[in-house]
Amino acid sequence: MNKLKKIPKFKNEDEELEFWSTHDSTEYVDFSKAKKALFPNLKPSTKTISVRLPESLIEHLKQLANKRDIPYQSLLKMFLAERVEQELHAV
Repeated sequence: MNKLKKIPKFKNEDEELEFWSTHDSTEYVDFSKAKKALFPNLKPSTKTISVRLPESLIEHLKQLANKRDIPYQSLLKMFLAERVEQELHAV
């Protein structure tokens, strides 16, 4: 294996992003020594969107969420995630 290059010090995250988008990481990191990392508290990135829903649907969501003692927005995300997963695995 060739000698690895030294990873430079970065002033900020943007500078690091620019560097790694234009350089091959295999020239800087020996991946054969990598270990699997777990990040149990890492939250996925989210993006705010606007969706128009009928008021009756929102009321039904609120009723269902209230039974589960969770915010209705969280229940909506759960329902969407479940359905998307079903659709992705459908034949």
